[in-house]
Amino acid sequence: MELLDLLTIIFLAGLLSILAQYLGLLTFDGAVASLGIGLVIGFFGSVDWLLILIIFTGLGFAATLVGLAKKRAKGHQEGSYGERMYKNILAVGIAPCVFAVLCYFTADEHYTLLSIAYISSITVAAADTIASEVGVKDKKVWLITSFKRVEPGTDGGISVMGTGLALLAAIVVAAIGWYFIFDKPWDMMFLIPVTAGMVGCLMDSVFGATLERRGYLSKYTNNASTAMIGSIFAMAVYTFMF
Repeated sequence: MELLDLLTIIFLAGLLSILAQYLGLLTFDGAVASLGIGLVIGFFGSVDWLLILIIFTGLGFAATLVGLAKKRAKGHQEGSYGERMYKNILAVGIAPCVFAVLCYFTADEHYTLLSIAYISSITVAAADTIASEVGVKDKKVWLITSFKRVEPGTDGGISVMGTGLALLAAIVVAAIGWYFIFDKPWDMMFLIPVTAGMVGCLMDSVFGATLERRGYLSKYTNNASTAMIGSIFAMAVYTFMF
């Protein structure tokens, strides 16, 4: 890795963490975790891989701020004021880090496969974050396992608005990720991480309605495991097709 790339990675990861904490979007431990995740992604992946993560993070923070006062009034916000702690960051950051490290140590032998997995892990996180942060404003929510009406914010609850916005987020993030890594904005293969994003997002709701509600999973382990599931799904689809 060239010195300029290394300095760029340190600068971008540091700037994101400092700015997010300054704006009250991350706790101190959340900022430290964000810095660590950013450095791992940048060093073992690339500057482009880090930029994809930063774009997703920006979208997630923007979604957090949408209707924050109303979410706080109903107790639907993260933390006390919408801020995220280290557990939130690690939950969405572990899967991308795994694929970045694997890609680094396989010496590009599986670059395309692991890049698709990486994009998919970010896409799952984007879809789930948007569905949770913005979709919670929809008053018509159904439990994914029974389709019975439940209150907004219920674990495993889904809505038309939340699902639609999750799909939009998956398309946007997958398209951006595909362009940054493969420089092919119109390659229809980007639909693989789009689909993986929705698979992971919906599995998050299924686990929320079952394992999480019964105390077998925390929302953090739910987020981490469904990001891996979505990514593995994407790898399986790519392997089968090619």
